[in-house]
Amino acid sequence: MAARLVNKDFDRLVQSIYRGAVESPPWHSTLPALREAIDAQVVSLVLRPPSAGDRGIILNCVRPASDQREGSSPLADPGDWEVTAYREQFFSLDPFINLPPDRIISLDDLLGDAELMASDYYQHYLQPIGLFRILGVDTGEPEGLLARLRFSRRREEPPFSTRDRELLALITPHLRLAIEIYARLNQMTSERDIYAGAVDQLSVATIILDEKGRLLNTNALASALLKEADGLCLSGKHLRIESRSTDRELQSGLASVIRAQQAGETSVVKALRVPRPGGRSALGLVIRPVPVSEWAEGQAGPCAAVFISDPEQRDSASQQTLGELFGLTPAEANVAILLARGLSLAEVSQVQNISPHTARAQLKSIFAKTGVSRQAELVRMIIKSVASLG
Repeated sequence: MAARLVNKDFDRLVQSIYRGAVESPPWHSTLPALREAIDAQVVSLVLRPPSAGDRGIILNCVRPASDQREGSSPLADPGDWEVTAYREQFFSLDPFINLPPDRIISLDDLLGDAELMASDYYQHYLQPIGLFRILGVDTGEPEGLLARLRFSRRREEPPFSTRDRELLALITPHLRLAIEIYARLNQMTSERDIYAGAVDQLSVATIILDEKGRLLNTNALASALLKEADGLCLSGKHLRIESRSTDRELQSGLASVIRAQQAGETSVVKALRVPRPGGRSALGLVIRPVPVSEWAEGQAGPCAAVFISDPEQRDSASQQTLGELFGLTPAEANVAILLARGLSLAEVSQVQNISPHTARAQLKSIFAKTGVSRQAELVRMIIKSVASLG
């Protein structure tokens, strides 16, 4: 049987399973291929089962109607009744869940036809959508992500055959490995987004360059700075500084850092000030190598990271977070934030529309709550706190 299945069609099916791990939505091109291979009316992939407080993730692919072009809509609408009703009501009645891992099981292995037809699940869910026969497998990855793959046919269609079961058994190890790849990619993406969000909230512009110094990526702050082209700009895909002497320093620093990255010396850091015309404060710029995996030799990718600080960029300290960190009232938190932005106490009283006496009283209370005794210490504490991440 295995020899018969290892052909070009099976090879394409396996390729689609692995490709599905990096698609968005995941496996949107895989499910039609699986549905055709098993000749099912519906194929469903449950990546997160629904629960009382969680709608879960369910992907459905339905056999096209006779007047519908094949492949015109690879996945069913997640708002269709079949999906929403299952999520909101019928998941708790489903008898075909929590299967033994990697075992191919059909619904008639668990319930006879008469027992199934007498069940609420059949009468109120399967029968209205015209389904009767189900073949499935549960598989997952070591960290706990469980995937449920289900194939469904109408009652007038033949039961799932030995060939169908054997084909599903052959693809299950590939699905399990693809699920592991999907889970790891999701974890790395989530971690990356957290770190990128933290850098954004800390008001640090970030530019990623490749091994030839060409722009690969920027965060929102860096995009805004480059769009302004005030002191720092792009020439093609290369970073440039308007001042020729400072630009020479930048190009030399970039070349040095890129050489260090390629030599595995990731501790090398270059820093310089970027002057801006019109009396604006100079930008602070740091270049450092991007650490590379020992197995990534010869691969093009991120090589240097450029971090830019704009003294004129206001911090984003959160009043609520600052209050929770140090037990400050909303009014005291506002005073602390304005002081951290460089305002004097007299200026704070004007901005807040309070008397100088009230401003001094609030500052005294802030000192008592934060444990500092000088305004400079307070400013340093706020800048170094996590308030801007709130």
